[in-house]
This record gives sequence, C-alpha cells and structure tokens, in this order.
Amino acid sequence: MSGWVWAPRVSGPLAEHATGFERWLRSRGFSGSGVSHRIWQFDHLSRWLEREGLRPDELTPARQEQFLAARRAAGYRTWVSARSLRAPLAYLREVGVAMPAGGAVDGPLERLLGDYRRYLSCERGLAQSTGRDYERVARLFLAEREREGGLGLERLSAADVSVFLARECPRRSTASAQQLVTGLRSLLRYLHVAGVIELPLRWAVPPVADRRGLSLPRGLEPAVVVKLLAGCDRRSLTGRRDYAVLMLLARLGLRAGEVAAIRLEDLDWRGGELLVRGKGNRHERLPLPVDVGEVLVSYLRWRPRSECRAMFLCVRAPLGPVSAGVVSQVVRAACTRAGLERVGAHRLRHTAATRMLRAGASLPEIAQVLRHERLETTAQYARVDRHALRALARSWPGGAV
Repeated sequence: MSGWVWAPRVSGPLAEHATGFERWLRSRGFSGSGVSHRIWQFDHLSRWLEREGLRPDELTPARQEQFLAARRAAGYRTWVSARSLRAPLAYLREVGVAMPAGGAVDGPLERLLGDYRRYLSCERGLAQSTGRDYERVARLFLAEREREGGLGLERLSAADVSVFLARECPRRSTASAQQLVTGLRSLLRYLHVAGVIELPLRWAVPPVADRRGLSLPRGLEPAVVVKLLAGCDRRSLTGRRDYAVLMLLARLGLRAGEVAAIRLEDLDWRGGELLVRGKGNRHERLPLPVDVGEVLVSYLRWRPRSECRAMFLCVRAPLGPVSAGVVSQVVRAACTRAGLERVGAHRLRHTAATRMLRAGASLPEIAQVLRHERLETTAQYARVDRHALRALARSWPGGAV
C-alpha cells in the first residue's frame, strides 16, 4: 500500500475540467501527492464558486481574493496565498475557461493598452519583458489622463508630455529615466501610427544624458569564470543545467533572454550550429563549440521529460521554461557559491567580448558573434585592450611615460 495516493473527487462547475487538470499537473512534473493536493484545492475552489453562484470566467482578481479570504476565515492555513492559485488559474486560462491574467478588457484605457500590446508584439517584435516595461510606462502616462477626466488623446500636446516628464524624471535614477522616456516615445509613436493623435509627438520627448560611454565594459578574469563553473555540482540536475547556462553566457556571449529562449529544435547537431532568438525577433545562427555542445548533451541526458520544447526547464514543479530572470539568478547563485561579488548575466557577455578581443578577433568579428546592429556598440570594447592602446599612445613631453 506504499504506492497508494489519495485522489479527491471534484464537484461543482469545475468538475468537468478535473481530469484535464490532473493530466496537466502530471505533465509538469508534480508528484503523485502534489497532484492530489492540487486537485483537493481545485475541488475547494469549484465548490466555493458553486456556493457563490459564479462561473469560472467570473473569477476576477477580486473574486480570487474573496476565495482566499474565505479559506482563511474557515481556519485553513495552507493554500491561502495568491501564489497558491497560480497553477489552477494557469490551467483554466490555457483551456479558455478563466479570463486572461490581465483581466477583462473593459473601458477605453484597457482597450487602448490591449491594442498597444499587440502592436509591440506583432509589429515591433519586442520580447515579452520589454513589452511589459513599455506597457507599464504607457499605463502610468494614460491612467493619469483618465483620472483627470478621460483620455482626451485628441487634445494631447507637447506641453502635456513635458509636464509628465518634468514630474517623473527627477524621481528616478538615470537608468530608470532612460527607460521611462524610451517607453513614452514608443507609446507616442504608436498613437501617431494608429491615427489617435495627429502630430508625431515622440519628438517632444528629450533624451536622457547617456553616461555609459564614460566607463569601461567590465569583463571577468578567466580565473573567476573557472571558479563560477567549478561551483556547479554536476552530479545533480540543477548543477548540470546551471553549468550549461554559464557556458552559453561565457563562451558565446548570449544574453539572458536568449539563453532562456533556446528550444530543443534550435540545436543543429550535424551542422554544429545554434539558432539564437535575439532582440527584435531576430533569428541568427552561431557556431556551436565542441565543449559547449558536450555540456548541453550532459544536461539533456538528465533533463526532465516534458512536452515543453524549451531547452532549459525549472527544476521544481510546475516544470516549464526558465525566464531571463532565472538565468540571471543562476549567475548570482554561482557567484555566491564561489565567494565572489554578485554580478548579472550581462557581465559574462562582456567577458566573452573581451576574451575574443584579447585573442586577436577584430571588432567586426566580435560584432557578428554578439549580434550588434551597430559597430559603435562593439567599439566600446576596444578601450579595454590596454596593451594594443599603449602602442598608439604618444610619449609625454619631457620623456615621462
């Protein structure tokens, strides 16, 4: 009887979805007991909907909080946080029963933001994370106008844009202000293209001083990279995954989002190439070094079986693709294990660039590997090759070096 697992029965409006939910959970790596507990929660949610006379598509964020509050009031101490509803809501949204995570599209503001979201994804080809950042700026700008008596975008002027920026930018860091003006410029471009405003007001958004050129790109020394890799326990699934992630970042100079976006079919084993899904929805192929390929094979032999085609999966249920944030966390955790200062994933991209430069690669070659659109972006790495620059330096008058 050691293999026996309790299987609750679901009643109420969600009963017809219980079998599908169970299969969905198992396909994402939940254990037998984990599936049983989730089905038990699913039953409680279904019976609460029945008592309240609600349909599954009426499970708004406010209703979700009411359900959790009812559980807490009944004395339950588990499955009482908003996080506990992620799995059932994700499944119900996937099968089209519950409303999308963004809520119902209601009102001119939400309709406009929905159209803008589709424009960013379909026409501009932006990554989801970038689209969310742009939408956050758009909501901040438009919600203020709505509170003041309606959107009134036909009356929008350059002065309105200036007043908004004059208030918001002083509250922010330089990087945050740059993100704000970039997002606002994107919104104004869309409003003009869509015919909502007559004038191209994106030109009313001034640039924020960019001080990135005043500092050198900071790569990691080879010994530091060796310590980061050595800290991964390759006897475990997590260690093999993290080791492969670090190798892709340090050897190929991939961005965190590009590592997270790799799919199983992106590896051309016969041709020795990797398809990189980069910024702006650009797909480019890079040669796959032998050592990186061997590390990926080592991970794939341990990779959990899943219908998900993403290369790198979360190691805990629910199984699913890692995000760019998880990739960055892998780097930070490796730094902690190695007793080093915590850095982000982009530092390994700088490391790959400086390593290629010191090995004698030209700037156009480095730009091709890093997939820079402009050579000026790559040129910043020329300033870190001090040995080459020393030969160009003129002697100081008077004979001093």
